[in-house]
Amino acid sequence: MSTFHTTRARSARAGAAVAAAGLLTALLTAGPAAATPDPGDLSPGSGNQRGAALVDGRELAPGEIPGQDEIVHSANIKPLANIPSADPTVINSDLAFQGRYAYAGNYNGFTIYDIANPKAPKTVTQVLCPGGQNDVSVYGDLLFLSTDSSRSDDSCNSVSQPATEKSSWEGIKIFDIKDKKNPKYIKSVETNCGSHTHTLVPGGRDIYLYVASYSPNEAFPDCQPPHDGISVVKVPKKAPTQAAVVSFPILFPDGGNPGGPTNPGVSKTTGCHDITVLPSKNLAAGACMGDGILFDISKPEQPRVIDRVQDNVNFAFWHSATFNERADKVVFTDELGGGGGPTCNEATGPHRGADGIYDITGSGDQRKLAFRGYFKIPRHQADTENCVAHNGSLIPVGGGRDIMVQAWYQGGVSVWEFTDSAQPKEIGYFERGPLTTDKLGLGGSWSAYYYNGHIYSNDITKGLDVLRLDDWRTASAKWVWLDRLNVQSQPEYH
Repeated sequence: MSTFHTTRARSARAGAAVAAAGLLTALLTAGPAAATPDPGDLSPGSGNQRGAALVDGRELAPGEIPGQDEIVHSANIKPLANIPSADPTVINSDLAFQGRYAYAGNYNGFTIYDIANPKAPKTVTQVLCPGGQNDVSVYGDLLFLSTDSSRSDDSCNSVSQPATEKSSWEGIKIFDIKDKKNPKYIKSVETNCGSHTHTLVPGGRDIYLYVASYSPNEAFPDCQPPHDGISVVKVPKKAPTQAAVVSFPILFPDGGNPGGPTNPGVSKTTGCHDITVLPSKNLAAGACMGDGILFDISKPEQPRVIDRVQDNVNFAFWHSATFNERADKVVFTDELGGGGGPTCNEATGPHRGADGIYDITGSGDQRKLAFRGYFKIPRHQADTENCVAHNGSLIPVGGGRDIMVQAWYQGGVSVWEFTDSAQPKEIGYFERGPLTTDKLGLGGSWSAYYYNGHIYSNDITKGLDVLRLDDWRTASAKWVWLDRLNVQSQPEYH
């Protein structure tokens, strides 16, 4: 249907640069800062664009900030490989995995990597299809791409167009990826307020996508308030071109968190940012701006809220969620500053721009989310580095231990344990020094996930990093082998 372009390894740079719209200002005030979620309007920091070749790094001294672009890491993490970005001015986003391939979104489309040899990954294809954020998920021969930027049409040749125009398009794009070198764009599904992120919910004959989007406006014909739910897209496995929106369940009949001025510095809930499902337990956890929710997905077209919590003291923007393996905990992230602010510093403190750890108590419809503690990386970052809690995944160690790996933008990649919900601790890290030392820059790890024995990080400006983790606490995870990983569709590992 719609046209698009692919380029192969060693081909020309991919597409046009993301336009600069100025850095965030007044991110940190006397109270919690209001979030501008995800750095879609920021331009990547320049840094050293000669490439991101990995070298043997060193451990940080307490309180030390590494030099510009300097690689540092804990003794239990070894950087194995890096594939530099084809165009460092284009923001890299989320990751998905299937078999020997990694699928990496970026604001110009997506890239397919062959990771059969983690020490020497290879670029297979670069698909040009502009639109933020271009978060990805995969199932069989299908790849799903989220578009949450107003476009002139649904094609891969579209250009930016104001959301005030009725003809503008945002939503889900579906590709056939049977031929990894030549993906085919086969279907689009427009969704209200676009698709900032989406979560794949596997079913019998059908696949469902929970589409998260937010920030309605009376001036936007396709994004009208109130926007107090999510779009559910049904994709027939045997006829994916018949994909369509089948429901819009209301998750916040009372409107959700009112935000400021009632709750100063907290985002008003006008939809969800990200949802993680645990199909084996018919559970989902939603990070929805000013609210965190737990809901039942036994009827995937009609998810039902079980419990809802708020943190109007330390959370500015509920961003994402991760269950532990036993499904009795949820880690929620707070994206203070929208991913564009320097919030990993002493001034911000250890409880803002952090993870919130919640135990799930009770059973059935009486389950509750009970707050237990915060986790934030203990390594302070420079005031020129954007840093905040971002995308991560479990490391499937089993045995009752809870360990995950997580991206922190220019705070790098953190491996941390939350077996004791109230006393979480970092057990490993990898990061680069500031991209810039004279002004606030945008960069660092957007997504850091564990897949089949290795950690993969999609760095906003530096490209794909592959890391090896050697630690007695995580050694058992190397025995867990998956044929597919969409992190927001959390598998049952054991």
